[in-house]
Amino acid sequence: MPKITLYENQRIGRFLFLFIGVVAIIAVMLISNNLVKALAQQERERMNIWANATQRLAQADTDADFEFLLAIIEQNNSIPVMVADEDFNILQFRNFNLPDKHHPDELIFENLSERNRRFLKDRLKAPGGETPLREMAGKNPHFIEVKVYDNISQYIYYEDSILLKRLSWYPYIQLGVMIFLVAILYLAVVYTKRSEQNRVWVGLSKETAHQLGTPISSLMAWTQYLELTGADPEVTKEIDKDVKRLSVIADRFSKIGSVPELNLEYLNDALTTSLDYMKNRISGKVKISMNLDPDDHGVMLSRPLFEWVMENLAKNAVDAMDGEGEIDITTGTDNKHAWIEVKDTGKGIARKNYKTVFNPGYTTKKRGWGLGLTLVKRIIEEYHGGKIFVKSSEPGQGTTFRIELPLC
Repeated sequence: MPKITLYENQRIGRFLFLFIGVVAIIAVMLISNNLVKALAQQERERMNIWANATQRLAQADTDADFEFLLAIIEQNNSIPVMVADEDFNILQFRNFNLPDKHHPDELIFENLSERNRRFLKDRLKAPGGETPLREMAGKNPHFIEVKVYDNISQYIYYEDSILLKRLSWYPYIQLGVMIFLVAILYLAVVYTKRSEQNRVWVGLSKETAHQLGTPISSLMAWTQYLELTGADPEVTKEIDKDVKRLSVIADRFSKIGSVPELNLEYLNDALTTSLDYMKNRISGKVKISMNLDPDDHGVMLSRPLFEWVMENLAKNAVDAMDGEGEIDITTGTDNKHAWIEVKDTGKGIARKNYKTVFNPGYTTKKRGWGLGLTLVKRIIEEYHGGKIFVKSSEPGQGTTFRIELPLC
């Protein structure tokens, strides 16, 4: 079975974090919307009471409690409201924010400026023109019909209060703030986790380089001893090659976590050197072919780290092909980059995993840590300012990785 447990755990953790954030946002939105709806219902009920008081005041006889009815009407100091007859004549109004300044006590329509009168008149009109107010009262909840006499009606028009209008925007503002806070928290968690991973990378690499130092020195001494005792020169030569190889590997690990020194290198030469070593240490059933651009391009490289990248890609390709197939290395340039394409005839990668193959812990092998491609990406993008990605892949057909490096 593919071993991708670490990556799956990370993905599940991110999903749960985002799920909890979305649930919290939805809960807050529902609560806010319910509060706005409750306030709107209260304003509707207040206007119905106001309309009833107006109707009773218009129909009142001499025994009516005028002070009580007037008190109900005057208590409305927040909801914009006006009273009009069937001919669109505005009889009274209050609490409207008129465009032209007027005296607070000036509630006589005829005394208003032309601009203010037009402003109020427009409130009574439907989008298509002047629809009869009797019809508007049947369709629009902001129009209330008041029976003054048996065959005479007046119409109350009201708008949401300033407070309600502001609160109607509150859920959206709150949504934006919540999304912003969740995004900041998510990025903070990701940054903290990445910093932690970097510290582990550096610590592990430095410790590995340190631990390799002592046995390498000992092996060098033993190689010299074997030469002095007359051992087969071919054997000591091969041992010496592998000891030097271990020294190179230790040097690579020691460079992780520090800014490597980049030097001008020629791409074809660097590729040939790194892959020549691999050719002698992989299965004879794997064919490595190199289609190098005749115009060898100069790029800034840390030679030991770049060779590590190519070896990792070659090993990855060999594993994907189960030790049998073809690896094709091609180079070229575009306007700003020198590029390298590594193509194999292995199992391939599903499109959904094009990016996740570079995540720490992602591996399809029964053994291994799933760090090879992560290390490759780090070396190319962070240390060399380049880019690596899956150019193309089909399950069962093979995969092509592409590296792009800045030209000098």
